[in-house]
Amino acid sequence: MSKQFSDLGINRLVLQSLVDLKISVPTDIQKKTIPILLQQKEDVVALAKTGTGKTAAYGLPLLQLIDSESTKVQALVLAPTRELGQQIYANLVSFAAHSPAISIASVCGGIPIKPQIGRLKKPTHIIVATPGRLNDLVQREAVVLKNLKYLILDEADEMVSALKTDLDTLAKGIPKSRRTLLFTATMPGTVKQLVQNYMSKHVVHLEADMAQLGHRGIAHHYVVVEPIEKLEVLLHFLHAKEGERGIIFCKTKAAVNKLAKKLAMNKFSSGAIHGSLTQGIRDRIMGQFREGFIDILVATDLAARGIDVKEVSYVVNYHLPDTYEAYVHRSGRTARAGAKGLSLSIIQQEEIKDIPDFEKELGLIFEEYKKQNAENREEINLVIWAKKIFKTKPNRELSDDTKEKIKTIFHHLTKEELIEKVLGDYLTQHAITPSKTATFQKK
Repeated sequence: MSKQFSDLGINRLVLQSLVDLKISVPTDIQKKTIPILLQQKEDVVALAKTGTGKTAAYGLPLLQLIDSESTKVQALVLAPTRELGQQIYANLVSFAAHSPAISIASVCGGIPIKPQIGRLKKPTHIIVATPGRLNDLVQREAVVLKNLKYLILDEADEMVSALKTDLDTLAKGIPKSRRTLLFTATMPGTVKQLVQNYMSKHVVHLEADMAQLGHRGIAHHYVVVEPIEKLEVLLHFLHAKEGERGIIFCKTKAAVNKLAKKLAMNKFSSGAIHGSLTQGIRDRIMGQFREGFIDILVATDLAARGIDVKEVSYVVNYHLPDTYEAYVHRSGRTARAGAKGLSLSIIQQEEIKDIPDFEKELGLIFEEYKKQNAENREEINLVIWAKKIFKTKPNRELSDDTKEKIKTIFHHLTKEELIEKVLGDYLTQHAITPSKTATFQKK
């Protein structure tokens, strides 16, 4: 019989919140982490892939370890981006729904600081923050961390590479007697250095779901393209996935902007996020994606942290990431909460040699997709063209007289005849011979 949260030591108030959230079965990382956090005193390093429930693994026991009678800040959760910080904060608040005596605050960058200063004047037990904004608040003496008991570093592999300076500054004002909990999806050398710098000599190391990246519902594929056809192949893939939600990853902000414009021109429901956009725009785009108003998100790696949307059915690596760790984080955006997902990498001939390295390093097996032949590609282009016309807004600038003349020309045609003539014109202009409809298929 599988363990329940009550078997792990979770108290009645937190259990009631889990019932409300319809969370009943602990994940592997939660089974391994929760008892140690509740029963032992050592620092903890937990290695688990994205989407395996790390927030609850430390969040649930943390709520029980807080002394609600004290008004001091006792726990600090650091996240690399505001999006992830907001997600963690929302999860902790939902876990504490039946524990009203516990006060939780979110202080992340990208929004005005004055309301956050006002919020921290009230008794606060747990703070969820990004290091940069927290540093600012500390320098303004708006927050006191000298009584901190628990420091949690979430997505530590991203934290150490992007925000190391802020972390070093913050560490100077935090008690050395604190208990540090580090959660990460990968363990590069930089994270190992972080463990040495910020944690005690006696650390409990936990690992969960690490051997299951290639078997936890994510299918890993790649397709080899010529540079000139890269966008076309992507559009064909997106056409096959119409109505499903996905994320496309690019290496740079400029590439994100360029691709997002191309998708918009082809009438795909999409939005873009990267670090140079204002926080307000990023929040708006993320809100539209979460609520299903747009189906496709084009993003850089850092901007996409904290995207915890269960219905993401695929991710596309429009550019291969520079590190294996980045691939883990990218592919981890899909197949969340037990769902199935697809991770597709669109690569060029010279990148084929990199695939075996990814397989060996991450313990994955990649399957190759083959492109459609030229005739099949043209036919899919025709369908995409038709959808583009369907979604085009009516022209309001033509005079009524001109419109009437055109209507008179087409007056005696049925809808079917008009469609045939429009198609014939398109095929003639593009010198296309129609072929059988094809689908994006495995090799």
